[in-house]
Amino acid sequence: GPSVCFAHRPAMATTPWEAFIRWLARMDPSRREILLAGLSLLVLFAIGTAGYVLLENWTVADGIYMTFITLSTIGFQEVHTLSAAGRFFTLGLGVTGIGLLSFVAVRSAQLFFASERLHERRMMKRIRDLSDHYIVCGHGRVGQRLAEDLHREGKKVVVIDIDEDVIADLHETGYLYMAGDAEEEDVLRTAGIDRARGLILTLPQDSSNVFVALTAREMNPDLFILARTVDHDNRSKLLNAGADKVIAPAEVGADRMAQVVLRPHTDEFLEHVLHTNALSRQIDEVQVHERAPLAGQTLAESNFRQQFEAIVIGIIDAETGTMTFNPSPAERIDAGDILIVMGETDVIDALRARVCTP
Repeated sequence: GPSVCFAHRPAMATTPWEAFIRWLARMDPSRREILLAGLSLLVLFAIGTAGYVLLENWTVADGIYMTFITLSTIGFQEVHTLSAAGRFFTLGLGVTGIGLLSFVAVRSAQLFFASERLHERRMMKRIRDLSDHYIVCGHGRVGQRLAEDLHREGKKVVVIDIDEDVIADLHETGYLYMAGDAEEEDVLRTAGIDRARGLILTLPQDSSNVFVALTAREMNPDLFILARTVDHDNRSKLLNAGADKVIAPAEVGADRMAQVVLRPHTDEFLEHVLHTNALSRQIDEVQVHERAPLAGQTLAESNFRQQFEAIVIGIIDAETGTMTFNPSPAERIDAGDILIVMGETDVIDALRARVCTP
């Protein structure tokens, strides 16, 4: 039979109105309600302006001003004397506009608090899924710097603070955080103290740090606890409470200043080595695991310097915990030992992956 050719009809172009309707349909219902109410207010504002122009023969500027003071309930005096029709029109405009404004205000507040609660639920879920993370108690100057450094190194961090202003700032940083008193067991438990790798105490009062150290040590005996102290005399109390390491920032700062004065060139060298923001070179620790290629070899046998272009500054013995500073080429590396290494970041990462793990 004769062949029939069907011409393809071009797809109908979507009009702006149809695109707008589809966009509204995909929108969250609460946001859609607020948007439509806001658009209704704009339409009502235009109707109010046109009504005063047509009913009272006012100028557009007078109509806009009268509509604004009516809808906003400011209550200034009328621009001009209104006729009976103008007063009824103002009455209807005010009732409708105030109702719309109240609806927008209430729904906006509900949406805000709902989004805040949703954000908190998501935050808590992310914290519940964490393990091997660090908990920083107190986000003052020291705690803030510590959290930044840990975050920069790719570590998982949860910050606990009770100050509302601090929590508001943390909301903007993107850190995982909790609003609460770190001295309460429930707060520490929610932060995942039983799954954490370390706890850093930078609370403003030494007594608070002592109490949190005691509580945390009881909840997780294997946790590494680093504490800050304001008073040197409280160092022993923090250690007895369960802290593994106690640092007094004031003393560290004083020692650093003395180092600059007494040994300026040495300090300059250390600053270049340790200032990882400026250079990729750093000092890091690498643990030699069981069945790792490096386990059982001496530094000379491993050709460490030639293979990795890194320097082994020290070796910490896995059994005794003693450190051998500047080890000789004949120094033996056993499984479990920790190497203190200086080198480029990518070199240290390659060292971990190639010869320090099975």
